[in-house]
Amino acid sequence: MNYEQIKRTLSLIQNPIDKLDMVMDLGKTLLKVPDSAVCTEILGCASFVQICRDGNRFYGVADSAMVRGIVAIILAMVDGKSVEEIKKLDIMGEFQQLNLNFGASRLNGIQSMINFFNNL
Repeated sequence: MNYEQIKRTLSLIQNPIDKLDMVMDLGKTLLKVPDSAVCTEILGCASFVQICRDGNRFYGVADSAMVRGIVAIILAMVDGKSVEEIKKLDIMGEFQQLNLNFGASRLNGIQSMINFFNNL
């Protein structure tokens, strides 16, 4: 599912719990990290998170179903884009438009993931 499809689907779901369930389901779609990818642990997340890069393709690993879903959403925003294109994105702005109810620690983790992409 690409980012526009994710955004459209989440916009149709009104119940906040159902939205979070969908986020967790998205985490099941993360692709296996290829051996050729370079992985970076994302510090600042309450969970273990790695973002891996193989050219303009990105992969993610997380130890929590919810965080895997968050990673899947962010990766859908950036996958296949060049570093220059990624740096022009307002990833947090896009994420906020999804109207997901996350606490402060999750938002800190999301910001840490976004910082990774801003510092490519």
